[in-house]
Amino acid sequence: MYSHAFSLLFVAFLVLTLAVRFWLASRHIRHVLAHRDRVPAEFAATIPLSAHQKAADYTIARTKFGTLTMFVNAAVLIGFTLLGGLEWLSVQVFGLTGGGMVYQLGLLAAFAAISGLIDIPFDYYRQFRLEQRFGFNKMTPALFFTDMVKGLGLAVVIGLPLAWVLLALMDKAGALWWLYAWFVWSGFQLLMMVLFPTVIAPLFNKFTPLADDSLKSRIEGLMQRVGFASKGLFVMDGSKRSAHGNAYFSGFGSGKRIVFFDTLLARLAPQEIEAVLAHELGHFKLKHIVKRIGLMFLVSLAFLALLGWLKNQVWFYTGLGVSPILVPGQSNDALALILFMLVLPVFTFLLGPLASLSSRKHEFEADAFAAQHTDARDLVTALVKMYEDNASTLTPDPLHSAFYDSHPPASVRIQHLNLNLNGRGMA
Repeated sequence: MYSHAFSLLFVAFLVLTLAVRFWLASRHIRHVLAHRDRVPAEFAATIPLSAHQKAADYTIARTKFGTLTMFVNAAVLIGFTLLGGLEWLSVQVFGLTGGGMVYQLGLLAAFAAISGLIDIPFDYYRQFRLEQRFGFNKMTPALFFTDMVKGLGLAVVIGLPLAWVLLALMDKAGALWWLYAWFVWSGFQLLMMVLFPTVIAPLFNKFTPLADDSLKSRIEGLMQRVGFASKGLFVMDGSKRSAHGNAYFSGFGSGKRIVFFDTLLARLAPQEIEAVLAHELGHFKLKHIVKRIGLMFLVSLAFLALLGWLKNQVWFYTGLGVSPILVPGQSNDALALILFMLVLPVFTFLLGPLASLSSRKHEFEADAFAAQHTDARDLVTALVKMYEDNASTLTPDPLHSAFYDSHPPASVRIQHLNLNLNGRGMA
């Protein structure tokens, strides 16, 4: 009874999610297309029509491709669940391993391998067809597959031990295993923040100290004004993969470092780079990073508690097309983990606008912080250049943007920055 009801609930949420996502994508395409041949008035003096049309075409192409992958992923999800794919895979791995922890880790590895193989053609097309078509791809096929092998190696070196610890806790730590697993997961996340900038990121990109003394002096002055301590200023060779540009800071505690894409440095003037960095530092000084980490920990605790309950419910497995292994002493924890990861996005998609709303609020606050410590006009011109260079549409559908975009639309951000200018008597 419960199994059948859960199957119907899952299908209902999946259909609803697909319908909403398709509707949003269709709205977005129509809206962008309707505004394709005219640059918005506030950008008419700075963005040429050809760049605006390129951004529209790029946005439409990405949205159509995203819609295709959405339906493919939905078909894969149904294949793994209600059509018995995960059930079959579980039986095969169990037959090879005979159960135990080897079966648990083997099932996770087999599922990840199959999912990865399905993703490869789409990732390849995205990089070498879609991005190439609009002039953004700088990656070679050799680099593409090298990155893939490196990612696989990290998954084995880091992912498998973490999975072993979590599965062992699920099996041996009793009813409160999810709480102990949460401590492990939270510690792992903090450890990755420390290791990523110095150990993991250099496996994929080259980081060199910022050599421009004038720019370095300007940035150090900004950091001193806002009270930000950094382990160094670095330039990342992002141009070997993409023409897109950005800046960010990574690390945790005393190990924070500021990183600029080389493509960004090549495009922006020094005062614009300073303004962009001031925005990023605003996230740190206004404790946005700490708030996001705290929220991530709270959400993960809630989800682990939910998984702690679901993994003991037979209907959770059978309602998703999987028969739990009922052999005495044999755990179904790997099955529970996989099923939970598969279906969670289906049931939480409609909560997406809440995350976007919080993120947008932080972006406005970081923009205001940058306007206080640098010239807001420099941030405006930098944003215009970055939107043009990244072919980000200036005319997104408002509802689509509310669901998906972590940053406010360009026109809204610039309006807020101009209000800062007017409030300070600078416009």
